[in-house]
Amino acid sequence: MMKVIARMDQRSVEFGNGEGCDPFAQTQRSKLQHRRARINQQINKEMRMRAGAENLLRATTNNKVKENVTLELSFVNSNLQLLKEELEELNSSVEVYQNEKGSASLKQMSLNFLSSESINVPMIPLGLKETKEVELTIPLKDVIEEHYNEAACKYEKELKELMDLRQAMRTPTRNEAGIELLMEYYNQLYFIDNRFFPPTKNMGIFFHWYDSLTGIPSYQRALAFEKGSVLFNIGALYTQIGARQDRTTKEGIDHAIDAFQKAAGALNYLKENFSNAPSLDMSTPSLNMLVRLMIAQVQECVFEKVMVAGVKDEFLMQLQSAQEAARVADVYSLVYQTMTQPPVKNYVPFSWTTMVQVKSEYFKAVSHYFAAVALCDHTMGPDDEESEQVKALQQLHVTMPEGPSLITVLKDKEERRKLGKAHLKKAIIKHEEAMRIHGLCRILRKMDILQEVLALVHKRSLKKYSEIDHEDDFFDTVEAPEIHPKTQQKPDIKTPNFSKVKVTDIFHRLGPLSVFSAKNRWTPATEVHLKKSEKGFGFTLRGDSPVLIAGVVPDGSADEAGLREGDYLVSVNQQDCKWSKHTDVVQLLKNISTEGVSIGVITLITSEQHNQTDRKSLLGTMTSASIFSGNDKENSRKIADSSKSPGLLLTWNKKKNSGKDGSTFSLPFIAVADDGSFY
Repeated sequence: MMKVIARMDQRSVEFGNGEGCDPFAQTQRSKLQHRRARINQQINKEMRMRAGAENLLRATTNNKVKENVTLELSFVNSNLQLLKEELEELNSSVEVYQNEKGSASLKQMSLNFLSSESINVPMIPLGLKETKEVELTIPLKDVIEEHYNEAACKYEKELKELMDLRQAMRTPTRNEAGIELLMEYYNQLYFIDNRFFPPTKNMGIFFHWYDSLTGIPSYQRALAFEKGSVLFNIGALYTQIGARQDRTTKEGIDHAIDAFQKAAGALNYLKENFSNAPSLDMSTPSLNMLVRLMIAQVQECVFEKVMVAGVKDEFLMQLQSAQEAARVADVYSLVYQTMTQPPVKNYVPFSWTTMVQVKSEYFKAVSHYFAAVALCDHTMGPDDEESEQVKALQQLHVTMPEGPSLITVLKDKEERRKLGKAHLKKAIIKHEEAMRIHGLCRILRKMDILQEVLALVHKRSLKKYSEIDHEDDFFDTVEAPEIHPKTQQKPDIKTPNFSKVKVTDIFHRLGPLSVFSAKNRWTPATEVHLKKSEKGFGFTLRGDSPVLIAGVVPDGSADEAGLREGDYLVSVNQQDCKWSKHTDVVQLLKNISTEGVSIGVITLITSEQHNQTDRKSLLGTMTSASIFSGNDKENSRKIADSSKSPGLLLTWNKKKNSGKDGSTFSLPFIAVADDGSFY
């Protein structure tokens, strides 16, 4: 325990606000995450037992053994069902993530339920995916030794920094600092992928993550699984940030809208850039459902924003509120349809499906309530624009209401009361349906806030109905048309802005990524000693980081030492020059003594050539024409551009990018200047 806390403290020193929260802090949210982790581990254990029992059942021919194994399987399946129900209850613990002021503000509203203040219904956040610790140190050390031909002990600090970063991102704080921590690790994975994961070799590292919805463990060797899981947690953390906002203020609602839009963007980005996800929560149907859920919650916040601004007694404002509520009901109805389609319906929490259905009915009721208030409380004044009000009333309904014309309805108080009463009757029916559906879910019945909200708005509609209901009403109440959904602010899916979190490649010292990556192969660094003749060293330098030997004079000192076009200069007199600028290398060569200079060079090799070990024969096969081909130049530009975008995603099924000649490497000629220096 002390080691983990020490890591968190170290993390806070090195990365400022990007530290993970204390995993042992006894907050409600951390306790919930601890319970999720415990259940995940138990599910993993039971599934292993079930797999072993099933294998034994298939292998044995002994009837007594089969009978015992079948009995054991029944116990295991029963335990798995109980664990599934317990995890579902945790996924339904939405109150833990809500703003602390929710209960207090609701009690205040209960005292004055006819006021224009907004009433906040709890939102649905996502729980973070849990992951096991992964030992990266040994495999990465092997790559440093074998691929980069360097002593791995020189990179102990970098390896520890990477492991601390991964440990910290498992417990991000529920704020922007937590988001930045996850994005920092996500961006760092771009460099790790290019540095250490070759396209043709299996690293043997398994990344273990638990499904957020089912708790079932999944593991893959592909680093893309790690990337996708971190991206899912970015979206999940945004949902928790959105749920905790104080939505009784305009500022709080704006923050909630922004958070849910970013959550939708992260989950949508995951859906569009990854394929063949190994876990259900990151499958395309699940992500479709989650994106729609986030959009619905944004639309709900937009309605609350209208309520916070204050629905005055003006006719047009009341109609606008009715249409905003109808829009919220519409999008929640779409989410409900998505949740009840296979395969999503098999694993989405029942409480989520029920709450979404409750919200759909609830907001339908609210839309009819505001339409009724607009009709019953409105009296046309001499300054009212009749044409504008008629147009608004025409746009309110999906179909025209039965009875007299809309102009007559506007001018006749009794006709307005008649239509308003029809809307109130429908509002009461919808409220009662929402309460009935709510009562079917044991988990939702425990949510005091949601119960109070449903009871409050139902009571409000009943009171309004009693005010306009007359004993001498002998007319049959007409059927109120459905409200036409309309919104003043459409939700916007905000794709994650990975570039806002600037990161430095942890393994920067290995050299420029365009050359020193797991995608390229090169000869071990060769040290050659050159003496300056009357004609100089006999080679031309170009480019930066690293500097390229662009030309070699025949029979010169460089030619006799074995240097060739395309070699990269990596050291001068044992001084590392992999990151040196052209001018810096020139200055080093100018300051040499009369004894000459020692130059370290490497040569990139193609996939066909990397099995050849003789450096001289290798250099002889690389002609100027093959090195400076247009295809290689184009590929180098792509590598240079991609290195500037660490947020680039790879799919689960990585595709190998090769040139027409089968070459799997490219020279970074994007960095080569037009003019060179001759020595």
